Amino acid sequence: MSAPSPGSRGELSRAILQLGIRANLGQFLVQTLLVFFVGITIGLERNVVPVLAEQEFAVASTSVVLSFVVSFGFVKALLNLYGGYLSESWGRRPVLIMGWLAAIPVPLLIIWAPSWWWIVGANALLGVNQGLAWSMTVTAKMDLVGSRWRGLATGINECGGYTGVAVGALATSYLAGAYGLRPAPFYFGLGVILAATGIAVFWVRETLPYARGEALPPRAMMHVQNQGEPSFREVFWVTTWRNRTLFAVCQAGLVNKFADALVWVSFPLFFLAQGLGVEQIGLLVGVYGFTWGILQLLTGPLADRWGRRWPIISGLLALGVGVACTPLAQGMAWWLMWVVLLGAGMALLYPTLLAVVGDVAPPQWRGTSLGVYRMWRDSGYAFGALLIGLVSDLWDLRAGFFFTAALMGVSALIVLLLLRETAPQLAGRRGMD
Repeated sequence: MSAPSPGSRGELSRAILQLGIRANLGQFLVQTLLVFFVGITIGLERNVVPVLAEQEFAVASTSVVLSFVVSFGFVKALLNLYGGYLSESWGRRPVLIMGWLAAIPVPLLIIWAPSWWWIVGANALLGVNQGLAWSMTVTAKMDLVGSRWRGLATGINECGGYTGVAVGALATSYLAGAYGLRPAPFYFGLGVILAATGIAVFWVRETLPYARGEALPPRAMMHVQNQGEPSFREVFWVTTWRNRTLFAVCQAGLVNKFADALVWVSFPLFFLAQGLGVEQIGLLVGVYGFTWGILQLLTGPLADRWGRRWPIISGLLALGVGVACTPLAQGMAWWLMWVVLLGAGMALLYPTLLAVVGDVAPPQWRGTSLGVYRMWRDSGYAFGALLIGLVSDLWDLRAGFFFTAALMGVSALIVLLLLRETAPQLAGRRGMD
């Protein structure tokens, strides 16, 4: 993670490389297309795999059904962590390509699976894909645009990704309804993965020089024990604990993934018990994903203009209300309303939390700090699946909903107490305070 010294390579890089979306539109669009494909890849499983668990593998325990999310969550979290670190020395492009290569066996394992544990193994590989490929798309966009449009860039990135999740969920719902749960939905997924791998190999350009050419904030190294580059361990602890703003962001990211884990597994099981078919469940999950994805085109720029703090608090509270009200409602109209609220809450949170990390972490180790944040955030899939599964098995599916909603309120309170405003135009460039 060696950074250019002032007056030498840093000045040269800034002279050659221009920051901004317009100046780098081609690569920005390629990265957006790739994150859309990443979203489709995860959307393949959003409603089909939990139904597979019940109907083809006769899995009765909610905890066992959630095991495929646990494997995904822990693997994705670790790959977020080390993928960000490796991208500082290897570059963003090689890590991105590794993520797509890891995805190729996923649909094949699901198609050929003779037992539920093949699905769990496939999801571990899906975690590798998500941890490396999605991380690199958002890191590359931050490299390309600089600080002024960071909220907009992350909003576009997450919009592309979660629109892809919705498209994947709707496409597999249609294919499963028309041709069965296997193999047709996963042939579609294999085609997407192969196309994305080709794009990553032939069209993507390395963006690490843009990060190395960006100016270092004056107080960014305040928590580092020496005047040189921080170690991986130092960046990990600053991001996780020592900086209270980043701690608030990491815990909010972790807790918001409890809600997404709930949607991923408990929603299909709950709605299946209410008598809905795969197509109707796919519609609800798809509306959630589309709302989450498309609204980020608004919430990303909103975070640049109005700040980061209140969108994060509002997003957590919206998730809490949406999760708590869903099991109390009856009928598609009410359920659609609550999944829209859930999507809106996620849209407020996702680009804004990423933008805070980008605000606070200096460019020279932004990729590593983003990796640490994304590690904590996506470990929420695993911890959420374990705890929600335990609560649901001890009581019922509705108890898992209420437990998750309560955690959203606690997380919002922590953000209110600890998170300082970091938007550059509102708070100044404070660095690692």
